Amino acid sequence: MYDELRPLFSPRSIAVIGASSSPGKWGHAMVVRPIQSAFRGPIYPINPKAKTIEGLTAYPNIRDVPGPVEMAIVTIPAPMVPDAVRDCAAKGVKAMVVISAGFAETGVAGKALQDEMVDIARSANIRLMGPNGMGIYTSEVRLNTAFDFMPQPGGISFVSQSGTMGAYLLGIASDKGYGFNAFLSVGNQADLSMADYIEYLGEDERTRVIVLYIEGLKDGNRFLKNARNVTRKKPIIVYKSGQGEDGARATMSHTASIAGSDATFDAVCRQAGIIRTYDVSHAFDIAEALSKQPLPKGNRVGIVAGGGGMCVVSTDACNGYGLSVPELDEDAVKQLSQYLLPHASPPKNPVDLAGDPRGMTIARVAEELARHPEIDAIISEAPLWGITPQNIQERLDAAEKISRIPEKYGKPLIGLSMKRFMTGIVYELMRDRNIPFYEFPKDSARAVYGLYMYAGLRMRSESMPTLPNT
Repeated sequence: MYDELRPLFSPRSIAVIGASSSPGKWGHAMVVRPIQSAFRGPIYPINPKAKTIEGLTAYPNIRDVPGPVEMAIVTIPAPMVPDAVRDCAAKGVKAMVVISAGFAETGVAGKALQDEMVDIARSANIRLMGPNGMGIYTSEVRLNTAFDFMPQPGGISFVSQSGTMGAYLLGIASDKGYGFNAFLSVGNQADLSMADYIEYLGEDERTRVIVLYIEGLKDGNRFLKNARNVTRKKPIIVYKSGQGEDGARATMSHTASIAGSDATFDAVCRQAGIIRTYDVSHAFDIAEALSKQPLPKGNRVGIVAGGGGMCVVSTDACNGYGLSVPELDEDAVKQLSQYLLPHASPPKNPVDLAGDPRGMTIARVAEELARHPEIDAIISEAPLWGITPQNIQERLDAAEKISRIPEKYGKPLIGLSMKRFMTGIVYELMRDRNIPFYEFPKDSARAVYGLYMYAGLRMRSESMPTLPNT
Protein backbone atom coordinates (compact mmCIF):
# COMPACT_ATOMS: atom_id res chain seq x y z
CA MET A 1 0.00 0.00 0.00
CA TYR A 2 2.86 2.39 0.75
CA ASP A 3 4.24 1.97 -2.79
CA GLU A 4 0.79 2.17 -4.36
CA LEU A 5 -0.05 5.46 -2.68
CA ARG A 6 3.28 7.21 -3.17
CA PRO A 7 2.10 8.75 -6.50
CA LEU A 8 -0.86 10.26 -4.60
CA PHE A 9 1.14 11.75 -1.72
CA SER A 10 4.28 12.58 -3.67
CA PRO A 11 3.51 12.92 -7.40
CA ARG A 12 6.31 14.03 -9.70
CA SER A 13 3.85 15.51 -12.22
CA ILE A 14 0.14 16.27 -12.36
CA ALA A 15 -2.52 16.87 -15.00
CA VAL A 16 -5.81 18.72 -14.41
CA ILE A 17 -8.59 17.21 -16.52
CA GLY A 18 -11.22 19.91 -16.88
CA ALA A 19 -8.77 22.78 -16.39
CA SER A 20 -10.37 26.19 -16.87
CA SER A 21 -9.36 29.83 -17.32
CA SER A 22 -12.53 31.00 -15.55
CA PRO A 23 -12.05 32.02 -11.89
CA GLY A 24 -14.63 30.44 -9.63
CA LYS A 25 -14.60 27.08 -11.40
CA TRP A 26 -13.02 24.02 -9.85
CA GLY A 27 -10.94 23.50 -12.99
CA HIS A 28 -9.39 26.93 -12.47
CA ALA A 29 -8.65 26.42 -8.77
CA MET A 30 -7.01 23.05 -9.42
CA VAL A 31 -4.46 24.77 -11.67
CA VAL A 32 -3.95 27.99 -9.72
CA ARG A 33 -3.49 26.47 -6.27
CA PRO A 34 -0.61 24.14 -7.22
CA ILE A 35 1.09 27.07 -8.99
CA GLN A 36 0.71 29.26 -5.91
CA SER A 37 1.97 26.53 -3.60
CA ALA A 38 5.08 26.09 -5.78
CA PHE A 39 4.40 22.44 -6.61
CA ARG A 40 7.69 20.68 -7.31
CA GLY A 41 6.81 19.25 -10.71
CA PRO A 42 5.19 20.02 -14.08
CA ILE A 43 1.48 20.90 -14.24
CA TYR A 44 -0.46 19.98 -17.39
CA PRO A 45 -3.89 21.61 -17.91
CA ILE A 46 -6.23 19.43 -20.00
CA ASN A 47 -8.87 21.34 -21.98
CA PRO A 48 -9.86 20.62 -25.61
CA LYS A 49 -10.58 24.29 -26.38
CA ALA A 50 -7.76 26.18 -24.64
CA LYS A 51 -4.19 26.80 -25.83
CA THR A 52 -2.88 28.07 -22.50
CA ILE A 53 -4.26 28.31 -18.95
CA GLU A 54 -2.54 30.50 -16.36
CA GLY A 55 0.52 30.66 -18.60
CA LEU A 56 0.79 26.88 -18.93
CA THR A 57 0.42 25.02 -22.22
CA ALA A 58 -2.94 23.25 -22.34
CA TYR A 59 -3.55 19.92 -24.07
CA PRO A 60 -6.83 18.60 -25.56
CA ASN A 61 -6.41 15.17 -23.96
CA ILE A 62 -4.12 13.71 -21.34
CA ARG A 63 -2.83 11.31 -23.99
CA ASP A 64 -1.38 14.34 -25.80
CA VAL A 65 0.87 15.41 -22.91
CA PRO A 66 4.50 14.97 -24.04
CA GLY A 67 5.91 13.94 -20.67
CA PRO A 68 4.88 11.33 -18.10
CA VAL A 69 1.92 12.11 -15.82
CA GLU A 70 1.90 10.46 -12.41
CA MET A 71 -1.32 11.90 -11.00
CA ALA A 72 -4.49 13.31 -12.60
CA ILE A 73 -6.99 15.64 -10.95
CA VAL A 74 -10.48 15.41 -12.45
CA THR A 75 -13.11 18.18 -12.37
CA ILE A 76 -15.31 17.32 -15.39
CA PRO A 77 -19.02 16.30 -15.10
CA ALA A 78 -19.59 12.81 -13.67
CA PRO A 79 -20.86 11.14 -16.90
CA MET A 80 -17.56 12.05 -18.62
CA VAL A 81 -15.30 10.67 -15.89
CA PRO A 82 -15.18 6.97 -16.97
CA ASP A 83 -13.77 7.94 -20.38
CA ALA A 84 -11.25 10.20 -18.64
CA VAL A 85 -10.14 7.24 -16.54
CA ARG A 86 -9.63 5.22 -19.73
CA ASP A 87 -7.46 8.03 -21.10
CA CYS A 88 -5.45 8.08 -17.87
CA ALA A 89 -4.97 4.33 -18.11
CA ALA A 90 -3.62 4.70 -21.65
CA LYS A 91 -1.23 7.42 -20.44
CA GLY A 92 0.12 5.34 -17.57
CA VAL A 93 -1.25 7.51 -14.76
CA LYS A 94 -0.74 5.96 -11.31
CA ALA A 95 -3.14 7.97 -9.13
CA MET A 96 -6.28 10.05 -9.61
CA VAL A 97 -8.09 12.63 -7.46
CA VAL A 98 -11.71 12.89 -8.60
CA ILE A 99 -13.23 16.18 -7.46
CA SER A 100 -16.41 15.68 -9.50
CA ALA A 101 -19.66 14.94 -7.67
CA GLY A 102 -22.78 13.20 -8.97
CA PHE A 103 -21.91 9.60 -8.11
CA ALA A 104 -23.13 7.22 -5.39
CA GLU A 105 -24.24 10.06 -3.14
CA THR A 106 -27.01 10.86 -5.66
CA GLY A 107 -28.64 7.43 -5.90
CA VAL A 108 -28.69 4.23 -7.98
CA ALA A 109 -27.65 5.75 -11.32
CA GLY A 110 -24.77 7.60 -9.70
CA LYS A 111 -23.68 4.42 -7.93
CA ALA A 112 -23.55 2.56 -11.26
CA LEU A 113 -21.42 5.34 -12.76
CA GLN A 114 -19.11 5.22 -9.76
CA ASP A 115 -18.73 1.45 -10.03
CA GLU A 116 -17.85 1.75 -13.73
CA MET A 117 -15.20 4.37 -12.96
CA VAL A 118 -13.62 2.22 -10.23
CA ASP A 119 -13.62 -0.93 -12.37
CA ILE A 120 -11.70 0.86 -15.12
CA ALA A 121 -9.22 2.33 -12.64
CA ARG A 122 -8.53 -0.95 -10.88
CA SER A 123 -8.07 -2.84 -14.12
CA ALA A 124 -5.33 -0.31 -14.98
CA ASN A 125 -3.77 -0.36 -11.47
CA ILE A 126 -4.74 3.26 -10.88
CA ARG A 127 -5.47 4.21 -7.25
CA LEU A 128 -8.33 6.68 -7.02
CA MET A 129 -9.22 9.18 -4.29
CA GLY A 130 -12.83 10.39 -4.22
CA PRO A 131 -15.07 11.11 -5.99
CA ASN A 132 -16.99 14.01 -4.46
CA GLY A 133 -14.01 15.52 -2.66
CA MET A 134 -12.18 18.84 -2.47
CA GLY A 135 -8.63 17.80 -3.23
CA ILE A 136 -5.34 17.15 -1.52
CA TYR A 137 -2.52 18.95 0.26
CA THR A 138 0.85 17.28 0.75
CA SER A 139 3.80 19.22 2.12
CA GLU A 140 6.36 16.76 0.79
CA VAL A 141 6.05 18.12 -2.77
CA ARG A 142 4.29 21.40 -1.90
CA LEU A 143 1.11 20.30 -3.67
CA ASN A 144 -2.02 22.16 -2.56
CA THR A 145 -5.32 21.78 -4.40
CA ALA A 146 -7.58 21.95 -1.34
CA PHE A 147 -7.22 25.48 0.05
CA ASP A 148 -6.89 29.11 -0.94
CA PHE A 149 -4.09 29.34 1.64
CA MET A 150 -0.95 27.29 2.21
CA PRO A 151 -1.01 25.33 5.49
CA GLN A 152 2.04 25.42 7.71
CA PRO A 153 4.15 22.26 7.43
CA GLY A 154 4.11 19.96 10.44
CA GLY A 155 3.56 16.42 11.66
CA ILE A 156 -0.25 16.11 11.49
CA SER A 157 -1.88 14.27 8.59
CA PHE A 158 -5.64 14.81 8.31
CA VAL A 159 -8.02 12.55 6.35
CA SER A 160 -11.57 13.86 6.05
CA GLN A 161 -14.68 12.43 4.41
CA SER A 162 -16.12 15.92 4.21
CA GLY A 163 -14.28 18.44 2.08
CA THR A 164 -15.98 21.58 3.36
CA MET A 165 -15.87 20.57 7.03
CA GLY A 166 -12.33 19.30 6.65
CA ALA A 167 -11.14 22.55 5.11
CA TYR A 168 -12.98 24.52 7.79
CA LEU A 169 -11.34 22.55 10.61
CA LEU A 170 -7.88 22.69 9.09
CA GLY A 171 -8.23 26.45 8.61
CA ILE A 172 -9.07 26.91 12.29
CA ALA A 173 -6.16 24.69 13.30
CA SER A 174 -3.81 26.61 11.00
CA ASP A 175 -4.92 29.88 12.62
CA LYS A 176 -3.80 28.38 15.93
CA GLY A 177 -0.36 27.72 14.46
CA TYR A 178 -0.69 23.95 14.07
CA GLY A 179 1.38 22.33 11.31
CA PHE A 180 0.24 19.73 8.75
CA ASN A 181 2.01 17.14 6.65
CA ALA A 182 -1.01 16.21 4.53
CA PHE A 183 -4.73 16.73 4.06
CA LEU A 184 -7.01 14.47 2.01
CA SER A 185 -10.66 15.11 1.20
CA VAL A 186 -11.64 11.52 0.37
CA GLY A 187 -15.35 11.93 -0.40
CA ASN A 188 -17.17 8.72 -1.29
CA GLN A 189 -14.11 6.44 -0.90
CA ALA A 190 -15.10 4.59 -4.05
CA ASP A 191 -11.67 2.95 -4.35
CA LEU A 192 -9.31 3.92 -1.54
CA SER A 193 -10.79 3.78 1.97
CA MET A 194 -9.83 5.04 5.42
CA ALA A 195 -8.14 1.68 6.01
CA ASP A 196 -5.83 2.32 3.04
CA TYR A 197 -4.93 5.85 4.08
CA ILE A 198 -4.03 4.95 7.65
CA GLU A 199 -1.94 2.02 6.42
CA TYR A 200 0.08 4.39 4.25
CA LEU A 201 0.35 7.14 6.85
CA GLY A 202 1.40 4.58 9.45
CA GLU A 203 4.55 3.99 7.38
CA ASP A 204 5.06 7.64 6.42
CA GLU A 205 7.97 9.09 8.42
CA ARG A 206 6.70 12.65 7.94
CA THR A 207 3.42 11.83 9.70
CA ARG A 208 3.59 11.87 13.50
CA VAL A 209 -0.16 11.96 14.21
CA ILE A 210 -3.15 10.88 12.11
CA VAL A 211 -6.46 12.74 12.49
CA LEU A 212 -9.63 11.36 10.89
CA TYR A 213 -13.02 12.95 10.27
CA ILE A 214 -15.34 10.00 9.63
CA GLU A 215 -18.97 9.87 8.61
CA GLY A 216 -19.19 6.13 8.00
CA LEU A 217 -16.70 3.26 7.75
CA LYS A 218 -16.23 1.05 4.73
CA ASP A 219 -14.46 -2.27 5.29
CA GLY A 220 -14.65 -1.90 9.05
CA ASN A 221 -12.73 -5.11 9.83
CA ARG A 222 -9.72 -4.02 7.79
CA PHE A 223 -9.89 -0.55 9.31
CA LEU A 224 -9.76 -2.10 12.79
CA LYS A 225 -6.78 -4.32 11.93
CA ASN A 226 -4.82 -1.53 10.29
CA ALA A 227 -5.59 0.93 13.07
CA ARG A 228 -4.45 -1.50 15.76
CA ASN A 229 -1.16 -1.98 13.94
CA VAL A 230 -0.63 1.74 13.36
CA THR A 231 -1.40 2.88 16.91
CA ARG A 232 1.60 0.90 18.13
CA LYS A 233 3.79 3.42 16.31
CA LYS A 234 1.82 6.67 16.23
CA PRO A 235 -1.51 8.00 17.49
CA ILE A 236 -4.78 8.06 15.56
CA ILE A 237 -7.38 10.61 16.65
CA VAL A 238 -10.89 10.50 15.25
CA TYR A 239 -14.04 12.59 15.25
CA LYS A 240 -17.08 10.76 13.93
CA SER A 241 -20.20 12.61 12.81
CA GLY A 242 -23.61 11.09 12.19
CA GLN A 243 -23.90 10.01 15.82
CA GLY A 244 -27.67 10.45 16.03
CA GLU A 245 -30.51 9.19 13.82
CA ASP A 246 -30.88 12.43 11.87
CA GLY A 247 -27.11 12.80 11.50
CA ALA A 248 -26.85 9.27 10.10
CA ARG A 249 -29.47 10.14 7.46
CA ALA A 250 -27.57 13.30 6.49
CA THR A 251 -24.36 11.28 6.20
CA MET A 252 -25.85 8.98 3.55
CA SER A 253 -26.81 11.89 1.30
CA HIS A 254 -23.46 13.62 1.79
CA THR A 255 -20.79 11.02 1.04
CA ALA A 256 -22.87 7.88 0.44
CA SER A 257 -21.73 6.52 3.80
CA ILE A 258 -23.69 4.38 6.22
CA ALA A 259 -23.00 5.79 9.67
CA GLY A 260 -23.74 2.59 11.58
CA SER A 261 -24.13 2.16 15.33
CA ASP A 262 -22.28 4.76 17.36
CA ALA A 263 -21.80 2.24 20.16
CA THR A 264 -20.18 -0.16 17.70
CA PHE A 265 -17.85 2.55 16.43
CA ASP A 266 -16.92 3.43 20.00
CA ALA A 267 -16.00 -0.21 20.59
CA VAL A 268 -13.86 -0.23 17.44
CA CYS A 269 -11.95 2.79 18.74
CA ARG A 270 -11.30 1.12 22.08
CA GLN A 271 -10.13 -2.11 20.45
CA ALA A 272 -7.86 -0.28 18.00
CA GLY A 273 -6.32 2.12 20.52
CA ILE A 274 -7.81 5.15 18.75
CA ILE A 275 -8.37 8.39 20.66
CA ARG A 276 -11.94 9.52 20.01
CA THR A 277 -13.00 13.13 20.52
CA TYR A 278 -16.57 14.41 20.68
CA ASP A 279 -15.86 18.00 19.66
CA VAL A 280 -14.49 18.58 16.17
CA SER A 281 -11.89 21.12 17.32
CA HIS A 282 -10.47 19.05 20.17
CA ALA A 283 -8.84 16.52 17.85
CA PHE A 284 -6.29 19.05 16.63
CA ASP A 285 -5.57 20.45 20.09
CA ILE A 286 -4.51 16.95 21.14
CA ALA A 287 -2.78 16.19 17.83
CA GLU A 288 -0.59 19.29 18.11
CA ALA A 289 0.84 18.10 21.43
CA LEU A 290 1.22 14.50 20.26
CA SER A 291 3.09 15.63 17.15
CA LYS A 292 5.72 17.53 19.17
CA GLN A 293 6.09 16.26 22.73
CA PRO A 294 7.27 13.08 24.48
CA LEU A 295 4.74 10.91 26.28
CA PRO A 296 4.38 11.24 30.07
CA LYS A 297 4.88 8.29 32.39
CA GLY A 298 1.88 9.27 34.50
CA ASN A 299 -0.87 11.83 35.01
CA ARG A 300 0.89 14.15 37.49
CA VAL A 301 1.17 17.73 36.26
CA GLY A 302 3.33 20.62 37.45
CA ILE A 303 1.91 24.09 36.75
CA VAL A 304 3.74 27.41 36.66
CA ALA A 305 1.88 30.64 35.89
CA GLY A 306 2.29 34.36 36.40
CA GLY A 307 -0.74 34.81 38.68
CA GLY A 308 -2.83 32.95 41.19
CA GLY A 309 -6.01 32.98 39.11
CA MET A 310 -4.33 31.24 36.21
CA CYS A 311 -2.87 28.68 38.62
CA VAL A 312 -6.29 27.88 40.08
CA VAL A 313 -8.08 27.65 36.73
CA SER A 314 -5.31 25.49 35.26
CA THR A 315 -5.49 23.16 38.26
CA ASP A 316 -9.27 22.85 37.89
CA ALA A 317 -8.85 22.12 34.18
CA CYS A 318 -6.36 19.35 34.89
CA ASN A 319 -8.60 17.81 37.53
CA GLY A 320 -11.50 17.95 35.06
CA TYR A 321 -9.54 15.62 32.76
CA GLY A 322 -8.55 13.26 35.54
CA LEU A 323 -5.04 14.68 35.85
CA SER A 324 -3.38 15.17 39.21
CA VAL A 325 -1.62 18.35 40.39
CA PRO A 326 0.30 16.90 43.35
CA GLU A 327 1.50 18.98 46.27
CA LEU A 328 5.30 19.10 46.36
CA ASP A 329 7.39 18.02 49.33
CA GLU A 330 9.17 20.48 51.61
CA ASP A 331 12.55 20.06 49.91
CA ALA A 332 11.06 20.91 46.51
CA VAL A 333 9.23 23.92 47.93
CA LYS A 334 12.45 25.17 49.51
CA GLN A 335 14.35 24.73 46.24
CA LEU A 336 11.71 26.57 44.23
CA SER A 337 11.33 29.39 46.74
CA GLN A 338 14.85 30.65 46.06
CA TYR A 339 13.80 31.66 42.55
CA LEU A 340 10.64 33.57 43.54
CA LEU A 341 9.98 37.11 44.70
CA PRO A 342 9.70 37.58 48.50
CA HIS A 343 5.93 38.17 48.37
CA ALA A 344 5.17 35.02 46.37
CA SER A 345 3.10 32.25 47.93
CA PRO A 346 4.84 28.97 48.88
CA PRO A 347 5.37 27.07 45.59
CA LYS A 348 3.62 23.84 46.52
CA ASN A 349 2.25 23.28 42.98
CA PRO A 350 0.79 25.06 41.19
CA VAL A 351 3.58 27.62 41.34
CA ASP A 352 2.34 31.22 41.40
CA LEU A 353 5.05 33.62 40.16
CA ALA A 354 3.16 36.56 41.68
CA GLY A 355 3.67 38.76 38.63
CA ASP A 356 7.44 38.23 38.50
CA PRO A 357 8.60 40.15 35.37
CA ARG A 358 11.82 38.15 35.01
CA GLY A 359 11.62 35.64 32.18
CA MET A 360 14.35 33.44 33.62
CA THR A 361 12.22 32.80 36.72
CA ILE A 362 9.71 30.86 34.62
CA ALA A 363 12.50 28.83 33.05
CA ARG A 364 14.13 27.93 36.36
CA VAL A 365 10.85 26.96 37.98
CA ALA A 366 9.74 24.88 34.97
CA GLU A 367 13.06 23.02 34.94
CA GLU A 368 12.89 22.40 38.69
CA LEU A 369 9.43 20.89 38.22
CA ALA A 370 10.76 18.71 35.39
CA ARG A 371 13.51 17.39 37.69
CA HIS A 372 11.02 16.31 40.33
CA PRO A 373 10.28 12.56 40.26
CA GLU A 374 6.61 13.14 41.20
CA ILE A 375 5.93 15.32 38.13
CA ASP A 376 5.22 13.73 34.73
CA ALA A 377 4.29 16.79 32.62
CA ILE A 378 4.51 20.59 32.87
CA ILE A 379 2.06 23.30 31.89
CA SER A 380 3.91 26.61 31.85
CA GLU A 381 3.30 30.17 30.89
CA ALA A 382 6.08 31.50 28.69
CA PRO A 383 8.16 34.71 28.84
CA LEU A 384 6.31 36.26 25.88
CA TRP A 385 5.03 39.46 27.52
CA GLY A 386 6.79 42.64 28.60
CA ILE A 387 9.60 42.22 26.08
CA THR A 388 11.85 45.29 25.68
CA PRO A 389 15.17 45.93 23.92
CA GLN A 390 16.82 45.75 27.34
CA ASN A 391 15.47 42.31 28.30
CA ILE A 392 15.17 40.58 24.92
CA GLN A 393 18.32 38.50 25.35
CA GLU A 394 17.24 37.35 28.79
CA ARG A 395 13.84 36.33 27.39
CA LEU A 396 15.49 34.44 24.53
CA ASP A 397 17.79 32.63 26.97
CA ALA A 398 14.78 31.74 29.13
CA ALA A 399 12.83 30.50 26.11
CA GLU A 400 15.79 28.36 25.04
CA LYS A 401 16.08 26.89 28.55
CA ILE A 402 12.37 26.05 28.69
CA SER A 403 12.41 24.54 25.20
CA ARG A 404 15.19 22.09 26.11
CA ILE A 405 13.18 20.58 28.98
CA PRO A 406 11.25 17.89 27.00
CA GLU A 407 14.37 16.41 25.43
CA LYS A 408 16.52 16.82 28.53
CA TYR A 409 14.07 15.24 31.00
CA GLY A 410 11.82 13.19 28.71
CA LYS A 411 8.73 14.99 29.98
CA PRO A 412 6.21 16.98 27.91
CA LEU A 413 5.98 20.74 28.33
CA ILE A 414 2.85 22.56 27.21
CA GLY A 415 2.93 26.33 26.66
CA LEU A 416 0.14 28.59 27.91
CA SER A 417 -0.25 32.18 26.75
CA MET A 418 -2.76 34.83 25.79
CA LYS A 419 -3.25 34.92 22.03
CA ARG A 420 -1.96 38.48 21.65
CA PHE A 421 1.42 37.44 23.02
CA MET A 422 1.80 34.53 20.57
CA THR A 423 3.98 36.49 18.19
CA GLY A 424 7.51 37.78 17.94
CA ILE A 425 11.00 36.35 18.16
CA VAL A 426 10.68 34.67 21.59
CA TYR A 427 7.46 32.90 20.60
CA GLU A 428 8.93 31.83 17.27
CA LEU A 429 11.99 30.39 19.00
CA MET A 430 9.84 28.20 21.22
CA ARG A 431 7.58 27.15 18.35
CA ASP A 432 10.65 26.20 16.30
CA ARG A 433 11.76 24.07 19.27
CA ASN A 434 8.43 22.17 19.14
CA ILE A 435 6.74 23.73 22.17
CA PRO A 436 2.95 23.69 21.51
CA PHE A 437 1.00 26.72 22.74
CA TYR A 438 -2.60 27.03 23.89
CA GLU A 439 -4.64 30.08 24.75
CA PHE A 440 -6.84 28.62 27.48
CA PRO A 441 -6.00 26.45 30.51
CA LYS A 442 -8.60 23.87 29.50
CA ASP A 443 -6.93 23.46 26.10
CA SER A 444 -3.55 22.98 27.77
CA ALA A 445 -4.98 20.39 30.16
CA ARG A 446 -6.66 18.60 27.25
CA ALA A 447 -3.32 18.42 25.46
CA VAL A 448 -1.67 16.79 28.49
CA TYR A 449 -4.63 14.44 28.81
CA GLY A 450 -4.23 13.40 25.16
CA LEU A 451 -0.55 12.63 25.72
CA TYR A 452 -1.36 10.65 28.87
CA MET A 453 -4.22 8.78 27.18
CA TYR A 454 -2.11 7.74 24.20
CA ALA A 455 0.73 6.64 26.48
CA GLY A 456 -1.71 4.24 28.14
CA LEU A 457 -3.20 3.06 24.85
CA ARG A 458 0.23 2.43 23.37
CA MET A 459 1.36 0.45 26.41
CA ARG A 460 -1.74 -1.71 26.14
CA SER A 461 -1.43 -2.20 22.36
CA GLU A 462 2.20 -3.32 22.63
CA SER A 463 1.00 -6.40 24.51
CA MET A 464 -1.39 -7.34 21.68
CA PRO A 465 -0.32 -9.41 18.64
CA THR A 466 0.22 -7.66 15.31
CA LEU A 467 -2.66 -8.25 12.94
CA PRO A 468 -2.22 -8.95 9.21
CA ASN A 469 -3.31 -6.17 6.81
CA THR A 470 -5.93 -8.17 4.96
